[in-house]
Amino acid sequence: MRDLVIHEFISLDGVIQAPGGKDEDTDGGFAHGGWTIPYWHDDIGAHFDQVFSQADTLLLGRKTWQIHGSAFEQMAGDPFADAMNAMSKVVVSTTLESPSLWRNSTLIRDNVVEEIRKLKARPGKNILLDGSSVLAHTLLENDLVDEIDLHVYPISLGSGKKLFPEGKRVDLRLVESSFTPTGVVFMRYRRA
Repeated sequence: MRDLVIHEFISLDGVIQAPGGKDEDTDGGFAHGGWTIPYWHDDIGAHFDQVFSQADTLLLGRKTWQIHGSAFEQMAGDPFADAMNAMSKVVVSTTLESPSLWRNSTLIRDNVVEEIRKLKARPGKNILLDGSSVLAHTLLENDLVDEIDLHVYPISLGSGKKLFPEGKRVDLRLVESSFTPTGVVFMRYRRA
């Protein structure tokens, strides 16, 4: 069975919303987009590359899939975008009509938990989720997550979409940690 890995950029207070850009996701009046940018270090990119090299499928919620697809589909020739575009993508949405925005994408509309269990049972490398807070909550609530990889940023945002669902206990075991000179801590957890 394949592992399902959640990889997130996360603030000290658990926020994962709009790490990469000011207008990336302003839901709920979120005005702190792009909060990761001042802390960039090449070690973060190296961790990200390692996580991606162990996966062959991206699992995303509709909004994250649309944000990523709109950005990366247009960036042919960029090594990271080319890798993202080539990877198999699965988008979970009840409202999306077609996954044609981003190449190599398929759509799950209903029976999400059952369909993701089937996806995990297929042969292949890891399944990787990033962003996608609503979908992350569903995965965690249904014990479908095998690993959580976090880049924890030395900032508290005070509001925004959180990784962990309210009221759900998740027991984890730390298997790796390191830090960057900019204060970002990388932590890899397995389900306990």
